[in-house]
Amino acid sequence: MGLGHKLALVAGVAAFSTTAVAQQKVTGPVATYWMSAQTQTGFGMPAMGAGGGGQPDTSAMMRAMMGGGGATKTLQLQLGSGQTTGAPAAEHLPPRGLQAGPSLPLLTPKIQPAVRDESPNYVPQEYQKPRGRMLIFWGCGERARPGQPYVIDFAKMASGQQNPANLFRGIDYRPMQPPSPQRNRTYGEWPNKDTRDLVPANGSLVGPHTIQGNYTPEISFMLGEDQDFLGPLNLTTNARGSGGWTNLGWNLVGNAQAYYASAVGGGDGETVVMWSSSETQASAFSNPDFLSQGDITRLVANKTLMGPATKTCAVPKEFMDAAPSAMVQLVAYGGEANFVHPPRPTDPKVTWNQQWAVKVRYRSATGGILGQEMPNMGAGRRAGTPTPQPGQPQQPPKPPSAADILRQGILGGALPFPRR
Repeated sequence: MGLGHKLALVAGVAAFSTTAVAQQKVTGPVATYWMSAQTQTGFGMPAMGAGGGGQPDTSAMMRAMMGGGGATKTLQLQLGSGQTTGAPAAEHLPPRGLQAGPSLPLLTPKIQPAVRDESPNYVPQEYQKPRGRMLIFWGCGERARPGQPYVIDFAKMASGQQNPANLFRGIDYRPMQPPSPQRNRTYGEWPNKDTRDLVPANGSLVGPHTIQGNYTPEISFMLGEDQDFLGPLNLTTNARGSGGWTNLGWNLVGNAQAYYASAVGGGDGETVVMWSSSETQASAFSNPDFLSQGDITRLVANKTLMGPATKTCAVPKEFMDAAPSAMVQLVAYGGEANFVHPPRPTDPKVTWNQQWAVKVRYRSATGGILGQEMPNMGAGRRAGTPTPQPGQPQQPPKPPSAADILRQGILGGALPFPRR
């Protein structure tokens, strides 16, 4: 048998093997379980993605402005199943190190029927004529790149001179689909209306986890040291540069795979200004809370996200000039851990009947007033800043004028602004 024939035979066997594996029958999983682990310092911007609260935590903002609060940890548990029962009940038995109690009840929320709005479709005159602009900057650097900012004129958008479909360009990612009452026949979650316990600052996910209930097979898995909450993310530098830009610096977080910074502010009462660290145009109001492993890898490669070794970024002077007061958010994405039971059979002829699948995803974030170093920042007081003398009144940090943006809910999707 010639060499060419042998190679052809090997290639044919490999192709057949690949095809056979691809055609292996897969069923299930019966139950899907997601754990979303977050670490937060400072205060966060309103979130738009899954798991986001939609509104800033005002008490956390005040604590951050006063230099207190430290790092907080939150954990969201979501169980979805294809099985049903008359009285669904389930619980998560966490490791003792989580310090959130021996059992976390996964409550099935009651779905309220949608109420049809019968009120007249009346729009006051002052809301009929949108006006104002949105300026979008992107990319790290002391000066904005050529062609920036991208300007969105709300009046032109309303009159059809600008196409809304091409305006609000966010990060190019595939939204994640956690369990939900809409996607699963039975669903349970924690925290919930009956239990709103928070995870202590030193709580840990490391150890054995068991989920059990009357509508799910028992789920058991182990999280290792490298699958714990991400560490706290802190701005170590948040200072105006001599040329008018702002230098951002932060600590590298263990197991973080990417970083992303964004800022939102306002100039006159008519203008919203946004910036992101992405090398490609991306509006700062559509930042995802979590990203899949594949999206993280792809977005780091095309420089939408900053790589895991990046720890500095300059916010351009042009953004600072357009938005003298702004809020900044920095996010560290930590990838995910995945478990499936039982393991895939090695024989492609054997059906893979999945009983359960688990996904654990991670993020760490911090936020503050752009260009305003907070008293509890990791770098401490900036060099050259005068120390207040005893008895001398201390001025509290000036709140950002971006509150004028938030009052109309722009980050919650209420675009365009109501205008006179």
